Amino acid sequence: MTAIDSSTLDTAARRARRFARINKADAWLNVFGLSWLTPILRAAAGDNPRAQAGEVWRLLGVPLLAIAVFVTLWATLAPTVQTSLGAVPGPVQVWEQVGELRQDAIREGEREAAFYERQDVRNAEAIANGDTDAVRDRIYTGKPTYYDQIWTSIKTVFFGFLIASILAIPLGIAAGLSATANAALNPLIQIFKPVSPLAWLPIVTMIVSAVYTTNDGMFSKSFLVSAITVTLCSLWPTLINTALGVSSIDKDLVSVSRVLKMNTYTKITKLVLPSALPLIFTGLRLSLGVGWMVLIAAEMLAQNPGLGKFVWDEFQNGSSQSLARIMVAVFTIGIIGFLLDRVMYALQSMFTFSNNR
Repeated sequence: MTAIDSSTLDTAARRARRFARINKADAWLNVFGLSWLTPILRAAAGDNPRAQAGEVWRLLGVPLLAIAVFVTLWATLAPTVQTSLGAVPGPVQVWEQVGELRQDAIREGEREAAFYERQDVRNAEAIANGDTDAVRDRIYTGKPTYYDQIWTSIKTVFFGFLIASILAIPLGIAAGLSATANAALNPLIQIFKPVSPLAWLPIVTMIVSAVYTTNDGMFSKSFLVSAITVTLCSLWPTLINTALGVSSIDKDLVSVSRVLKMNTYTKITKLVLPSALPLIFTGLRLSLGVGWMVLIAAEMLAQNPGLGKFVWDEFQNGSSQSLARIMVAVFTIGIIGFLLDRVMYALQSMFTFSNNR
């Protein structure tokens, strides 16, 4: 083999390794919504620049153009619509309220720090004077900031989603493995799946108030009401998809499990779950999305802390900035919903070989 042939092969091998690394990175770029970086990396590695430029335009240019058109139409048409709170705010007014909410959070943080500083000074003076009975450790009770309400909603939806998953996955496995269990669960699924969170909320509120009577428990009543409402509305997609995934397992694999005389636990952990995981994760993603939508409605109706209550309070406030702040909350809800879905997709990519999104 000549030196030229050897050099050509080495170059081809290095190029193949680069493309292999790019293909491996592409899976995670898709997870984080950065798939437009792949054609840029391919072009840099020497792939057809014209074709890769077309891919960049499709994956990045077209979405950015669509956003630009949307913002332009919004800025143009918003001032022409008059409401009881004034004209519909445009992008500039909404962005200004993002800054105002941030400043509100900073000011509230300063007030909280000053409160605890004064409390520490008073307690230190009481201890110095030997009056230990006057020492008090009080919790700051100022109004929650916008960021506090975001965090409250995220904690609530994850708690409700976790309970829903713990209930739905075992029930789905049972329904998928047993025709009898499926026949028992199917009527309940068909009856309760379409029920609105607005119907569940008063029932959950009354039951939680009757059962959870302590005032110093680990969770507040408002938190439990919202979380349980999320659970009742979000468990169905996971249950249905789990049952479908389990029931669609290759029958030959089931036959092999009988030949090997697998016990139920081994059959579920070694055969059922690995085969059904793609559909289970699809159900989990759907459930989390449903739970997030349900939570906002529940917080608005029940006046429980969170983004839903923020929206309702601003609507009731009726100030000139209220509508812009509501729109900030709308974008926040949408962005968080997108990020929650990406988190679930990342987990799905880690634990399954499915390429479905």
